[in-house]
Amino acid sequence: MKIAEIGNIIEFKDGLKGIVEKVNENSVIVDLTYMDNYRDLDLERRTVVNHKNYTILEL
Repeated sequence: MKIAEIGNIIEFKDGLKGIVEKVNENSVIVDLTYMDNYRDLDLERRTVVNHKNYTILEL
């Protein structure tokens, strides 16, 4: 399993996408404002995603 790095774009949980802002031991902190429909989804600006639960889209 490849672990994301800061600046990578990842996809998780049914198609949500975001930019990795911080890498922790077991998870990453993701900025969700990367998505075009961010405001429509009524989500928090950032979220935490476990390394097991995402795929890296862009390096």
